[in-house]
Amino acid sequence: MSVPELLERDRELTLLDEALHAAQAGTGSVVLVHGEAGIGKTSIVRAFTRGLPDRVRLLAGACDDLVTPRTLGPLRDAVRGSGPLAAALVAGDRDAVLATLLADLDGGRPTVLVLEDVQWADDATLDVLRYLGRRVAGLPVVLVVTYRDDEVGPSLQRVLGGLGGGSVRRVAPARLSRAAVARLAGGTAATSAPLFRLTHGNPFFVSELVAADPGGAMPATVVDVVLARVQRLRPIERAALERLSVVPSGVELPLAHALLDDVEVLAEPERLGLLEVHPGVVAFRHELARRAVEGALPAGLRMQHNARVLAALLDQPDPDLARVVHHAVAAGDADTVVAHAPAAARAAGRLGAHAQEAALQEHALRHRELLDPAEEAALLRERTATLFHLDRMPEALQVGEEAVARAEELGAPGPLAEALIALALVQWALVRPAECLAAAQRAVRVLEPGGDSHQLAYALAYTTGLRGSLDQDAESQASAEAALAMARRLDAPPLVALGEIALGTARLKQGDAGGLADLRSGIEGAVAASAHVFAMTGWGLLVQDLWHDGRYVEAQRFIDEATAYAHERDLLVYLDHVGAYRLRLQAVRGEWEAAEAGLRRLLAASESGAVRHCLPELARLLVRRGADDAPDVVEEATRFAERADNRYANIPVAMARVELAWLAGRPADAEGAIAELTARTAVPGAERARADLLRWQRRLGLPAQPFPGCPPEYAAGLRGDWRTAAQGFADLGAPYEQALELADADAVELMLDGLRMLDDLGARPAAAVLRRRLRRRGVAQVPRGPKPTTRANPRGLTDRQVEILRMLAAGRTNAEIAAKLVLSIRTVDHHVSAVLQKLGVTSRRQASSACVELGLAGANTRPSADITA
Repeated sequence: MSVPELLERDRELTLLDEALHAAQAGTGSVVLVHGEAGIGKTSIVRAFTRGLPDRVRLLAGACDDLVTPRTLGPLRDAVRGSGPLAAALVAGDRDAVLATLLADLDGGRPTVLVLEDVQWADDATLDVLRYLGRRVAGLPVVLVVTYRDDEVGPSLQRVLGGLGGGSVRRVAPARLSRAAVARLAGGTAATSAPLFRLTHGNPFFVSELVAADPGGAMPATVVDVVLARVQRLRPIERAALERLSVVPSGVELPLAHALLDDVEVLAEPERLGLLEVHPGVVAFRHELARRAVEGALPAGLRMQHNARVLAALLDQPDPDLARVVHHAVAAGDADTVVAHAPAAARAAGRLGAHAQEAALQEHALRHRELLDPAEEAALLRERTATLFHLDRMPEALQVGEEAVARAEELGAPGPLAEALIALALVQWALVRPAECLAAAQRAVRVLEPGGDSHQLAYALAYTTGLRGSLDQDAESQASAEAALAMARRLDAPPLVALGEIALGTARLKQGDAGGLADLRSGIEGAVAASAHVFAMTGWGLLVQDLWHDGRYVEAQRFIDEATAYAHERDLLVYLDHVGAYRLRLQAVRGEWEAAEAGLRRLLAASESGAVRHCLPELARLLVRRGADDAPDVVEEATRFAERADNRYANIPVAMARVELAWLAGRPADAEGAIAELTARTAVPGAERARADLLRWQRRLGLPAQPFPGCPPEYAAGLRGDWRTAAQGFADLGAPYEQALELADADAVELMLDGLRMLDDLGARPAAAVLRRRLRRRGVAQVPRGPKPTTRANPRGLTDRQVEILRMLAAGRTNAEIAAKLVLSIRTVDHHVSAVLQKLGVTSRRQASSACVELGLAGANTRPSADITA
């Protein structure tokens, strides 16, 4: 059968040709070819690559619909053979793969790299796509990526969302017109009308129907079409086709020879257009056709065919373990699953494909009765860490506790300590500090009888951080010193780096400036040793300590440094912590809208303890903005701080409560928070927080004086030198604090300057306090300030109520709104009732209509269910 004519695809091919010409001139791009199954993505790519000039290199690979995707499967396909990239793939070193790929593509020769069907891609392949997507503009490369846009999962969506700018081109093939369908059918638009109605112009479906038996009835689905064509084959040809159908990828010719008695039987299926033969590979013309044939097989026969593929794969010298596991699962061969899934999982983990690692671990653990006890215990330990990386914390906790129990049964100290540390990481993420520290300390006790070891040095360093997170600062420093000394005795550079990081943060937290040098040395050592997790940990702790010390310029510099390092090595999973501090700095600098939106997004996306530590800062920001949900978020942040039990969480929450009391004019409400803050800040390293507390005590009418070591801007305010204090905060880039100092001034002119700043910031509660103060001072012309939304909106809705009304109109439930806005459901219930009352309606459907009438509805609004309030 001849290749179907490619119609109505000139625009798509022109765009690809333009991308190629730019790449030949040294400017690369990503071309995203997306659409439904059968729309012709592969046909467009093949037509483009068939016409490539001789000097342009083609590398092409595809993702497969396996039970667990092959790690870096498309790259393995693209570079079959020898060479540095092939060697890096075999070695399974993630950093080496990325570096070698970049060097290979930057070699001067123009390259077209095709990654097909990335909706089935593994995490490591998505890492490659993200990594190249940010660098492609400077490479002589066209990166062609195809995917089904109706099967895009969250991981791929995040990668696609990160691709933007002029280096990204999008190709979305449309369905064929009636004229094109008629041309393919060899008739007129009138005679082909039934074909167009049935296929809706899907090119694959059209070509299949055109190739169907013209004398038969019109099939109803593409599956019927494919199976009707299969029935035209001889039994021996059908059997061959069925054997190949269980392989969700191209079948290499050696594998095809192993599966078939005679590959010559494939000639007729190829002639009919069911199969295509490429150099070294036999494949179905379309994945839809393969699925149709496989899906029609009886379960028993499907298992037999998978068993035959499995045996052929295992006969190969170096089989792809992900394919082995796929066919073992499909064949019901549990022994083979447990024999190979653990090794496949470890290989995936080394390359950063944690979702695939987790799936392979799960396959093995489903047959744990067949596993050696030591192997089962190791898998449970490894799965705990994998689930931690995937932010699946409740599941990780359950597996981690089971891993500890299994290790205890085996009695070996090393595996038990590993299980305890893995469990401690999860407990830390779930904000269970006491349990976390107990697990880490137990790991140390288990290892100590064996003397110096890498495991013990790591456990000591990790215990340092946990003690510090519980404000056990002196004990934290002692652990850090022991960890560093042991790492140096072991001559283990990564552990030396971690020890320096642990010691540095312990010293900085206690106000010892020398800790900065330790931290910098540790980060540099971790970078030199390619210990990425240690390096990112160091930057996170350094930024945290500098931020809490008010050293905002330095904190920003190290945030930028960490971000550049993570982007260069595609370590974005580790950026949430430093990213949270970037958002906090935005809040300090008065970029409140952006900071609030970013913090809410971050908190909504993760339950990790590292991220939840920014909840107290969000609470304080919402208090300053006068947000409707500020009291609820303060309450939520208070509960979190009680669990976290450290001053980095407790202090900002207590400060938010103090500030809320001042803004409300109820000083007595701050008494409990002041007592807590007095105790929390009476330690070395908390001087800035202590000064902040005293400043608020002064505003509440309580006595407060500077102390030795008090930061100068706070000391000036406490002495009544408002002008110097305001200038100090201006120098720090903290406009809200600057405005409050001006508000406290004796001079009306300075107070009015402070009022303008508060209005510009959107600090409505503080501005209202200052307006009342000015009026009491007898100022006749107090600026009214910006008109609030409630005055501009004839229905009297606040900003938050407008936001919730839009979500109601979009059909979101109260629970969905609560999750999106990081509110309690009770708070949302209250807002919804208030919205309905102000609109004068009794149902969500009526509210949706009112939203449209007010011109507030967005493009994605859909009618809400008519549920009365």
